[in-house]
Amino acid sequence: MQYTELVPGTLVRRYKRFLADVALASGDVVVAHCPNTGSMRAVDVPGCRVWLSPSRNPARKLAWTWELIELPMPDAPPALVSVHTGRANALVAQALQEARIPELAGYDTHKREVRVADARLDFRLSTAHAAAYVEVKQVTLREHDGHGYFPDSVSERGRRHLEALAARVAEGDRAVLLFCVAHTGIDAVAPAAHLDPAYAETLRRVAAQGVEVLAYGMSATWAHDGVPGDIALTRALPVSLERRLASATPLSD
Repeated sequence: MQYTELVPGTLVRRYKRFLADVALASGDVVVAHCPNTGSMRAVDVPGCRVWLSPSRNPARKLAWTWELIELPMPDAPPALVSVHTGRANALVAQALQEARIPELAGYDTHKREVRVADARLDFRLSTAHAAAYVEVKQVTLREHDGHGYFPDSVSERGRRHLEALAARVAEGDRAVLLFCVAHTGIDAVAPAAHLDPAYAETLRRVAAQGVEVLAYGMSATWAHDGVPGDIALTRALPVSLERRLASATPLSD
């Protein structure tokens, strides 16, 4: 996925979930839309460089959207993180079209936003004789042990999606939970039992029932002027369903 225009700034604060104050190089402080309903634990870090996309729609209330943030990493260059949860499905759709997720290759059609029972799943992949249902979850939480975790706060909606996937398996279909790891500093993923033990328990149960769990990580390229050029899912990452975070700090959000 290629960004056509990004403007750098410094994060001042995020507030009311959907708003962020960002200081531009000019010294002006603008209010940007924050397209992320989660806690953004370990990602909402004032003082870090962020990247905004401008809107040319004069009717839009906010002219800026917060797209990316650069986070400091121990003994490594800063990691680039996509905070825009709406980009996750686009990244996965692109990876599916380009057959960059081998486990999900070979399907003839890719249908998005599929209603099943009382839930909506992100993709239905199909051939003449088989179907696979895929639910995408964006991972941006990197804890102090270096691992990525999902969710970053309690997610009842996420648990409902797991149950919907398990129901598809019971009906004879293939069902896949795909972690879209939108953080270049994350190399492995686990359920966040320290933040949402019910989600972690449910994930382990449905995995035992046949729901497949995959994780693919984001890579980024940079333009010659130091601006992020494009991002894509290119890295297959391991998933540990049993991993526990030691010395977890409580969620303060």
